[in-house]
Amino acid sequence: MGLRRGAVQLSQPRLLGAADVRRLAESCGIRPTKQRGQNFVHDANTVRRIVKASGITADDVVVEIGPGLGSLTLGLLEVAAHVTAVEIDDVLAGQLPATIAEHAPDQAGSFELVLADAMKVTSLPGPEPTALVANLPYNVSVPVLLTFFERFASIRTGLVMVQAEVAHRLAAGPGSKTYGIPSVKAAWYADMKLAGSVGRNVFWPMPNVESSLVSWTRHEPLGDEALRLRTFAVADAAFAQRRKTMRAALSTLAGSGAVAEEALVAASISPQARGEQLTVAEFARLAAFL
Repeated sequence: MGLRRGAVQLSQPRLLGAADVRRLAESCGIRPTKQRGQNFVHDANTVRRIVKASGITADDVVVEIGPGLGSLTLGLLEVAAHVTAVEIDDVLAGQLPATIAEHAPDQAGSFELVLADAMKVTSLPGPEPTALVANLPYNVSVPVLLTFFERFASIRTGLVMVQAEVAHRLAAGPGSKTYGIPSVKAAWYADMKLAGSVGRNVFWPMPNVESSLVSWTRHEPLGDEALRLRTFAVADAAFAQRRKTMRAALSTLAGSGAVAEEALVAASISPQARGEQLTVAEFARLAAFL
């Protein structure tokens, strides 16, 4: 991609430690809030493990959501060609460029900051992102991830750190107890897999929940935008009343149980099946008949 680094030997970023994180937070007057899911990683080894697990290379343009104080941002700048960070907190966003300038001066030109709510971002400055790597706020992790899948088709790979329970839902396959709406919708876009766990002790403040990593590789779409919307509507209906058969669960959406059964039979799916048994491809096939 040629966005960096030529023949010139650049100094590597200096990653943040526990003392750095507390110093930066204090200088900004930041008191981490549960409302925004602010738990800052302060362990450089964990940051490097996350970056390695993401599979990004020197050719990647990475978008990071919720960079916070910049712990992961600096780790990404060690490897990636370019990092665009999306931050909603104006205080954190105000501090981040200075942190990059201090800890990664040679990579500052490869960094871009967007002050915005990630759910409202429809375009990004600079080169198109090829990967997404983020420590996502737990309360909005699934909507944010699905939104970026939908809006930025150039994102081919990536990894997110989320609450362990959410990670298992995103990576679950049919038949699993954790398989549900997030599993189906994420699988529309990509092949999701668990990529390890992260201990509570590497965060400040220490969260009350366990964290896990989910990585993915994007695959070819199963259909156009109209089919995606129909597929998601069918999945929503199927899991709204998880214990019901597909015939019963889709009766309202289809107009009647008889119409639902007709569509199920046409899609070669048993009317007595339940949503947790169907793959995303079967949901898409069913949506095409409804």
